[in-house]
This record gives sequence, structure tokens and C-alpha cells, in this order.
Amino acid sequence: MKDQLRRLEPDFWRAPSAHNTQPWTLTYTDGEAEIGWDPSRALPVSDPTGRDLRLSLGAFIECCLIVCAGAGLSVAFRPDPGPRRAGFLYAAAQPYATPFTTADIRARGTNRGEYHPGRLPDSLVAELTGMRRLACRDLADLLYAADLHQFGDRDVTRELRAWLRLTRRHRRYLLDGLTDRALALSRAEAAGLRASLALYPALRRLGLPRVLAGASRGLLDYDGDVLVLVGPVSDELELGRVLMRHWLTLSGHGYTTHPLSQMIDCEPTRQALADRLGVADPRSLLHVARVGRPKSPAAPSARMRT
Repeated sequence: MKDQLRRLEPDFWRAPSAHNTQPWTLTYTDGEAEIGWDPSRALPVSDPTGRDLRLSLGAFIECCLIVCAGAGLSVAFRPDPGPRRAGFLYAAAQPYATPFTTADIRARGTNRGEYHPGRLPDSLVAELTGMRRLACRDLADLLYAADLHQFGDRDVTRELRAWLRLTRRHRRYLLDGLTDRALALSRAEAAGLRASLALYPALRRLGLPRVLAGASRGLLDYDGDVLVLVGPVSDELELGRVLMRHWLTLSGHGYTTHPLSQMIDCEPTRQALADRLGVADPRSLLHVARVGRPKSPAAPSARMRT
């Protein structure tokens, strides 16, 4: 099984992750493949509870199973939490039952550019178990407040900067992180952001966080939808698998997503969002993204396995 899975790794690695850190690891032993994570690829400052890490691992697990099924391999996943471990892929009696294909995995992507106005069909939203939706314009104030909080925190900003690839000269431009193209930035915008963050310690006192937060003020100023995943914190790994299936469902209907989970990384905006949704426990808000039909295709994000 080891050699067969190794050949499929480039498609496994198409799974999404916060800041495109690709934190997962595959270690082959005794006919199984252990799924774990690399702590150097976690986000201890902006993701202190490990929520995004576990969601990413769940998405990776689902991606692996779909790709294996597409290759005709009978592979299943066994949860076995441990230090830096989520569980194991192992030989099963039959392939994983899924409506999705490897082509669906390759076609799915994130798009941070402009979207056409329009709401999701009610029938499609009904397919997305655990998802709650709100109008884009109803969340514009929370997004600005969350971005202001993010850019106002020097440690969060330093961690974000470490994963930005704002010039093609960056040594990891083709491997991981958030590139200028993936962020839908022009060359001038990327250069401006790079210069601003390089001078962050001095410019922070002069109002740089407001300038950076203000750049997204118009992001939700259109007739569109934001989807919020709500579920128990204890099931984050499994809900990461659910999220992967939801993204593939949306992609199959011509929609893309743009993660906006900074709204639940900031305690005041997380509480405000929970109040608007009528959710009693703000911790059960696990993922936020705007969803729609993009006006132009996005550049594919970098991957370490290509």
C-alpha cells in the first residue's frame, strides 16, 4: 500500500489549510499510513486551541479517502488520537463510498477575488449539514472589527507575515503559504503590503492596523452569502471531513469559498456572531467563509507535493 499511496500524495496535498500551512504528515509503517502533523506548521498564536489545525487534518483525511477511492484502492481511516497523531489509513474490504472524485479535488479552490452578486439557492444550503448562512452586508462591520483586531496584535501579524509569499523571489513561493496571486493582489498591492509589514513596528503606532483592516471594508459590500459551520468542539476532526465534502459540493455547483475565520478568532466578534445566529456557545462556531461565483478564476495555491 505504501508505494500506491505515495503516488497519490500530490492529490492528497490539495486539501485546504489555514494560511496554506499544509500541516499534515504521512508516515508509513506496517502496512498502514499514520496521519499526523508537523508542529512547525501549526499556528500557535492565531490558532491557540488548534481548531483550524484539526479542521485541516479532517479535510486532509477526507481528501485522502476520496483520492484513494478514485484510484480503486480500498482504504479506510481509523481515528487514533495521540501526540501529533490523528489516526491511520489502512487497507479495507472495499473502497470508500463517496460521490466525489479526484477531479473534484483538483477543481476545488479558494478564491479571494470579487464575486458576482447573488444568494445561494435554499436547496443547496439545505444540503450543507451544520452550515448557517447570513447576508454578506450584515457581517461587514464584524469583518472590519476582526481585521482591526488581527492587525493590531503584533504577534498575530508576525505569524501571518511568516506565511505570506508576496514576491515570486520568496524561496518558498512555489511550496506553501499565501502568495500574492492566491490573495488576488496586484504587483503594486503586494509590494505595498510587503513594505507596510516590514515597517510594522514603527507604523503600528501611526495607525497601520486601521489602514490594513480598511482594505477589506468593501469585501462584503454586495448581495451574497457567508456560511458559518456550527458544531461541537469535540468533533472538530470529523467536522473537517464534513467541511471538505461541503466545499466539494459547492465547487460542483460552480461556487468557490473565501475563508473569513478571523471573525471567530477575535473574542468580541465571535460573541457578536454567535448572538446574530442565536447560538448559545460561541465556541461552537468553527469556520466562516463567504461563498459565491467568482468574477475571475483564482491562481492555484502552492503545494509542497507536486
